[in-house]
Parts: sequence; structure tokens; C-alpha cells
Amino acid sequence: MKTVCAGNFEKSDRSDCRIAMTVKKSGGIRISLNSKVAILYGAAIRETCEKILEFYGIDNAELQIDDSGAADYVIAARLEACIKQLIKTDKSWLPEILPQNMSGTERDRLRRSRLYLPGNSPKLAINAGLHSGDGIILDLEDSVAPDRKDEARILVRNTLRAVDFYGAERMVRINQGERGFEDLNALLPQYVNVILLPKCESAEQVRTVDAHIQKLRRECHIKIETWIMPIIESALGVMRALEIAGSSPNVVALAIGLEDYTADIAVPRTSEATESFFARSMVLNAAKACGLQAIDSVFSDVSDTEALYRNVRASRALGYDGMGCIHPRQIKVIHEAFAPDEAELEKAEKIVAAYREAEEKGLGVVAVGSKMIDAPVVKRALRVVELAKMMNKQGSRREKKA
Repeated sequence: MKTVCAGNFEKSDRSDCRIAMTVKKSGGIRISLNSKVAILYGAAIRETCEKILEFYGIDNAELQIDDSGAADYVIAARLEACIKQLIKTDKSWLPEILPQNMSGTERDRLRRSRLYLPGNSPKLAINAGLHSGDGIILDLEDSVAPDRKDEARILVRNTLRAVDFYGAERMVRINQGERGFEDLNALLPQYVNVILLPKCESAEQVRTVDAHIQKLRRECHIKIETWIMPIIESALGVMRALEIAGSSPNVVALAIGLEDYTADIAVPRTSEATESFFARSMVLNAAKACGLQAIDSVFSDVSDTEALYRNVRASRALGYDGMGCIHPRQIKVIHEAFAPDEAELEKAEKIVAAYREAEEKGLGVVAVGSKMIDAPVVKRALRVVELAKMMNKQGSRREKKA
């Protein structure tokens, strides 16, 4: 008899559980439960497990469950991961999907912040949407150990259905190669908004993944758009950034990953970032040339918020639209740093007002004071005003003046 395990049960693994399972030839279902909430929820946990075992046609099994407050969808994911190590099945036990988790997102929505969460750690995902990030990335790649990929995929699938993201864009960073297609098969039917492609080095990679996504959307009758965000993480990817950016109409942004990039060119990553200036400029210009958003790399020092703010302002000055986060406390700093400042907003409002006045009068020339304003300047000003409205900067500024 083979015993298999899934999940985590350590002091730090709140909201998770560890299940050890053995399938037997007789004896029925035996469940041993070690849980701090056993008095309140022990009967419900046992009932959930019995239903799942019945769903998979398992009549004789022994379960040892060590629980630290896991939600039903987590327990179900851990048990399913055990079952799929013991029997061959194409069936999936799916929790009910929240209606708000079936919503789509706009191509040009704000993507200032995207919070990376390890796909195999439920404690971080349960309340992640409350931090008001623009996007939440459930990561199946670097943050998940190779021997835990399959169980992480099941947990991420259930998370996409059962957890409220509070309006954040639902993103998943898939694995590379064949495992990435397995990720897509499991997760596309769960209404993912954005698929992140790690270590992207060619347009063909994007087109192959996009073709698979569109096939799954048709088969599963998914009506919302599924966007793609390639991550450039190597010297080869940087040199091919323009062809990657233009590879598919479903690509909405290019991101750069500087940890892997600096490793690839064999230099340390520094706070001055001179070693990555060329790469960031290449990725930025490739994105803008194709009408895409440009997303900068994560800032790894979680404790230094002042350095983070300076880093984001420098990124914004280059032309970047957003940045990755590895901790919720970085989100507010990133949003503040990407916001237009007072002088920038006031200047943009004057340009927009002059532009609208010229339009009403049928004039082909826009002037602010003694300066003539051309179309690109007007376009940039309109974007600043639009961004300020989205971020509620105008209202707060005027309240302060009043």
C-alpha cells in the first residue's frame, strides 16, 4: 500500500493543511483529524472529504489530516492532489465559482502594481485582494518546487474560483514548456484575466501559447478576453523584445525580470541599475512601439520603502507604466510614485483645457500662453489627466486647495 501526501502543516502555514492518504482494499473510509478548529468544523471537514472520495469512486482509504485552519477549497485541493497521485483520472472536484471571478478586464486598464504570490501557499492569497493591488499573480513557476507543481496547479485552480480578488486583475504565471500547457488546460476555464509567460525569448513562444489559449476559450466557451504578458528575462529576450511585443494582438504588456536578466549577463543587480539600463530601455521602447504597457521588474528590498519610491519614480521617468511587487506593503508606495505630481497635473489640465477650447472653436492650432502645443503633447496631457482621475488625485488636490 502506497501513502502519498499533499499540502503543508508548519507553524507558518496558516490556512493550509497536510493530508496523508492511503488507498486500501477494504475497511471503508477512515479519517483522523488533527485541527485547531475540530470542535467547530470537524464534522464539516470530514463530510467534505467523504464527498470528494465518493466523487472519485474511492470506497476504502485512510486519511490523516493535519489542519491549521484551511478553507474548504484548500482542503479539497490537497485531497485531490493526493488522489491524483494514487489513481489515474481526468475528473476534477471544482468548488463553486464566485460570480465576480468570471469578469473580464480591459486591455488598457491600470497595471501599476502586480503582487506575486507563491501558488502553493494559500495563506497569502485568501485576503490578497484587500491590499488594493491592480493585479494579483498566482505564481506556478519560480516560487514552486519542481515536485510540488501538480498540487500547486490544483490549489491555484481552486483559488481562482473561490477567493474574492476585490477587483484586482486575476493573473497566473505559468511554467515553461509542456508543464505550461498543463497549467493552461487547468486554469483557462477558471476565467484567468492575464497569463504571464516567463523567460520569453521569441515571438513563436507567444504565438504557440496564444493559439492554445484561443483553442481552450472556444472549447470551454469562455467569453472574456485572456490577455498575455511576456516576461523578458534574458539577453536574447531583450534583443528580440520588438518581435515579442508584436507577436499577437492579445499581448497587452511587456514585463522585464531583472533578477534572471542580470544573472544571464553575469553581473550583480545594483541599486543604481546602470547594468540594466539598456535592457529596460529596449523593453520599454518595444512595448511602446507596439502600443503596449511596459512593466518594470520587482524591487527586492521589502524593508526600504524610500529606495522603492525613488526606484519607481526613476522607472516612471523612463516611461514604465507599472512594477511587480513581492510584498503587499509595496503596493501603496508604487501607486503614489506612479501618480502625477501637482505641477505635472496642473500643466496637463491647462493643455487639455486649451485643446478643448480650440476644438470648440474649430481651430487647428492649440496654444498654452505663448507656446504652441502639438498633438503628441496633447495626447500625453490627456493621459496624465485620465490617470489622475482614475487614481482620484484631482478630487483630493482640489479639496486641499479649498
